[in-house]
Amino acid sequence: MKKLLVAFAAVAAFSAHAADTLTVAATPVPHAEILEFVKPALAKEGVDLRVKVFTDYIQPNVQVAEKRLDANFFQHQPYLDEFNKAKTTNLVAVTGVHLEPLGAYSSKYKTLAELPGGANVVIPNDATNGGRALLLLAKAGLIKLKDSNNILSTVKDITENSKDLKFRELEAATIPRVLTQVDLALINTNYALEAKLDPAKDALVIEGSDSPYVNILVSRPDDKDSAAMQKLVTALHSPEVKAFILEKYKGAVVPAF
Repeated sequence: MKKLLVAFAAVAAFSAHAADTLTVAATPVPHAEILEFVKPALAKEGVDLRVKVFTDYIQPNVQVAEKRLDANFFQHQPYLDEFNKAKTTNLVAVTGVHLEPLGAYSSKYKTLAELPGGANVVIPNDATNGGRALLLLAKAGLIKLKDSNNILSTVKDITENSKDLKFRELEAATIPRVLTQVDLALINTNYALEAKLDPAKDALVIEGSDSPYVNILVSRPDDKDSAAMQKLVTALHSPEVKAFILEKYKGAVVPAF
């Protein structure tokens, strides 16, 4: 009986210390950095958080849908909606975490007014971020669109282009690399930060706090409410994470909780 009790105690001790593993895909900045920050707090809660870094917007969703990963953290709801529709997936938002304002950058000009006629402008080639870029330019007065509220606007929806801007669409991750080759580039904040740009100082125009593009933690319906996932949600919404975001990103990334 004594041996059985010792064995039972050993199993109980092992179970108490055995961590649930949660593997989450993330783009490097700021998503992976935020996840790395919460790792110690999650470890204390019995969750072994493993962060897998991606530099594209496709594979993180594909691999979660295929159950190769538990969740991802890189996108906003409009992008997820469009992805689910295009790929017939059923990924769901778990929670909102922060906002990364999209901005327009130039290595040649200091204001939008300086842009010459026929200026070359590059925007993201995915439907939601491309539309988001056009809405920002419309709000800044550079162009007019058929519907200024249509988040899926394309260059075909431009009704007025007084500067005769020449638009080119590229994968969002590659846009910072061509910044010096074009007149204006619309860049997502995570990629701007990776390129050592300071959105608060370098962007000629940037989205305001009224932007609907809050970045979300995404998973499958069967994993959304798991104990480990909810512990991650609690950690991401902690006062410590809010302070970390405000201090580290100086307004380039804004807490959404």
